[in-house]
Amino acid sequence: MGWEKIKTILGKDFSPLQNCGEAWVLSGVNGNQTLIENGFLSGNELNELVEVYMGDLVGEKVYERFGNEFPILIKFIDANDWLSIQVHPNNELAKKRHKGSGKTEMWYIIDAGKDSELISGFSRKVDKKTYLEHLNNKSLKNILNFEKVKTGDAFYMPSGRVHALGPGIFLAEIQQTSDITYRIYDWDRVDAEGNSRELHTEQALDAIDFNVYDNYKTTYKKKINETANIINSPYFATGIIHINQSLYKDYFKLDSFIIYICVYGSFELQYYDEKMTVCEGETILIPAEINEVKLIPQIETKILEVYII
Repeated sequence: MGWEKIKTILGKDFSPLQNCGEAWVLSGVNGNQTLIENGFLSGNELNELVEVYMGDLVGEKVYERFGNEFPILIKFIDANDWLSIQVHPNNELAKKRHKGSGKTEMWYIIDAGKDSELISGFSRKVDKKTYLEHLNNKSLKNILNFEKVKTGDAFYMPSGRVHALGPGIFLAEIQQTSDITYRIYDWDRVDAEGNSRELHTEQALDAIDFNVYDNYKTTYKKKINETANIINSPYFATGIIHINQSLYKDYFKLDSFIIYICVYGSFELQYYDEKMTVCEGETILIPAEINEVKLIPQIETKILEVYII
């Protein structure tokens, strides 16, 4: 379902695959954890680092709340066709059914085609009966909310919100550490053997938020050389840092790790007596014990900033 942006923008070689639609770049999901590549911790999984370094890595309050599981999953998604229409359960339902966490997420659009759009929620309030009628009649799209998208747009997707990505969209996804997805509709696609993908119609019914909302796009005030806050939620906070000059950041009062996702440009990250270059498509995890950093753009640069409140 992907083009080449995982390779051309992120610089990730996914051969022998012909294309790649999704890259997990920072993950504490069991079975799909991020591995440390170099240094004396090489080969360790992310959650093993949390277990060893606890609050020094993630923050004392974060560790008390989430324990040894790193609480945020970072993905890049590249869609060249409509992805399946999905919904995710909240914490309560996920714990009851799967002994796991719910899945609230947000999307930051890195690149979008001229007519690209996505689905977020319903266009009018419906009940379960009406929803099922449209689902069974293959007219579900008639009651769903379609949004035109452009580079720099953001969409907060709380658990329970029906959603889908359309073709031509490349984005960064910030979400709770969870891989629980209920697939509602897959556009009647079948594989080479004529088989369709599994749907989760009954499971999704209790997870869906059938309400309609005035605004589905997350609006934020764009700023230069400071953090522009996009969303503060119980699960993560995300901002965008647009810089063309050096920026000092003080995280002393935060008590959380920081994740930087470079979505455009490149910059030098300085902390203590160390420095490193971060390029477009790279994701950096800064431990909570590092309270001060300096960001020096090499060209005009945009960085997503993610942490736990």
